[in-house]
Amino acid sequence: MNINDVILKTVSKAVVLIIFTFGIYLFFSGHNQPGGGFIGGLVIASAFVLMFLSYDSETVSDALPIDFKKLSALGVLLAMMSGVAPLFFGKAFLSQSFGYFDLPIFGKTELATVTIFEAGIALTVIGVVVNIILSISEDE
Repeated sequence: MNINDVILKTVSKAVVLIIFTFGIYLFFSGHNQPGGGFIGGLVIASAFVLMFLSYDSETVSDALPIDFKKLSALGVLLAMMSGVAPLFFGKAFLSQSFGYFDLPIFGKTELATVTIFEAGIALTVIGVVVNIILSISEDE
């Protein structure tokens, strides 16, 4: 290990935390402001890519035992289920519903079913982007 690796690994730990936080913020702010599942997923995927660049893929895979192919499949399934679920209640495909709930810390909060769809999109984007980057890095 040379000195540049130590600097890269040390800085990437802080930067990955900042990127994850910003990605989660973009995910939750996307309903009423710019952002959402796609943009939040891209930002979170960039944090994973930075981890794979800073450390070797075996170290990251051992620390985070996530199968990104299954993650993208789970995201597609979640997005499809959120679109199909209104059909069982006599509503149109992909129609959303929302309600106001009193949550302990946040107070009166609006919760919408589109958040489930956005979560599916985010998981799909994270899985696909990381799979593409890992596939490219394996070709030598």
